[in-house]
Amino acid sequence: MAHKVLVVDDAAFMRMMIKDILEKNDFEVVGEAQDGNQAVEKYKELEPDLVTLDITMPEKDGITALKEIKESNPDAKIIMCSAMGQQAMVIDAIQAGAKDFIVKPFQSDRVIEAINKTLDI
Repeated sequence: MAHKVLVVDDAAFMRMMIKDILEKNDFEVVGEAQDGNQAVEKYKELEPDLVTLDITMPEKDGITALKEIKESNPDAKIIMCSAMGQQAMVIDAIQAGAKDFIVKPFQSDRVIEAINKTLDI
């Protein structure tokens, strides 16, 4: 059975890129969100195996959403997506419970490696 993934990024193009990488590698994208508020709602609604979560988004950023998701489910598996130069925010995210991070522009082998490691595949 395919692992279910929720893809969160404020840029539709980035969501499409991750979704494409995931689907080519037999993961099921069960939902998408474009800000932190939607991410938290969809996480509770869809209960995915994994979330890819952008750090910088409007309304509610990825680190705030990460903390709220971890409050509702301490076992949530979340991989942060960051642009170059966001190392400090990535460190904050890892300390808040993110399992790994991937850097934009996405390289499919790195994305799959991070997901496999996080899901223990």
